[in-house]
Amino acid sequence: MPRKSLDQKLQIIRDELLLLSSMVETALIESVTALRDHDMDKSRAVYDNDTYVNSKRFRLERLIIVTIASEAPVLFDLRFLASAMNICTELERIGDYAKTIARINLIPEGISVSRFLSMLYDMGLKTSDMLHRAMTAFIHANVPSAVRIVSDDDIIDAMYNNIYKELMDFVIHGAHNAERVNHLIWVAHNLERAADRVTNICERTIYLETGELIDMTFSK
Repeated sequence: MPRKSLDQKLQIIRDELLLLSSMVETALIESVTALRDHDMDKSRAVYDNDTYVNSKRFRLERLIIVTIASEAPVLFDLRFLASAMNICTELERIGDYAKTIARINLIPEGISVSRFLSMLYDMGLKTSDMLHRAMTAFIHANVPSAVRIVSDDDIIDAMYNNIYKELMDFVIHGAHNAERVNHLIWVAHNLERAADRVTNICERTIYLETGELIDMTFSK
């Protein structure tokens, strides 16, 4: 009977974790889409909806704590719950990056430079895809998939470096573009950091199966 109770709670936590992840993934996609399309209403929605992401995170963390306290899980189950708690934080931080991108799009003077906005959109889609696959890997404890996803962070880093270089060239050829460039670099930085958070989620998948915490940024 106790095992049935724990299994039920673990399933609820899995479902709620995936729901939180879906909220964050949507926020990330919507933020870069709004940026590309100069859609202020969509940016405001992303910005405002961050409060729901935060609330969902804290409710889920409370559920995890109660489950650990009441069910006394061990081995794989305990590692899952500890990892889920950590992932709640990672997801909330990624949501913060989406909120920051939305806020940047709302600045009064605008940052419209179409080719750079398109590049940032592509970077955002790649990052959100990494997040989706990382969460699927975690739920299924799929270590090989998690390891492959970590290698995708190199692609995000390369995209960031390319955008940064082109933006610096843009400034060199027109100093009046400096403020806009600064905002665009900050968007790229937030996406690069979001991908780093996804790598952290992949590390938790490896821990879930092996019991070992490995810094994958030094293992690529």
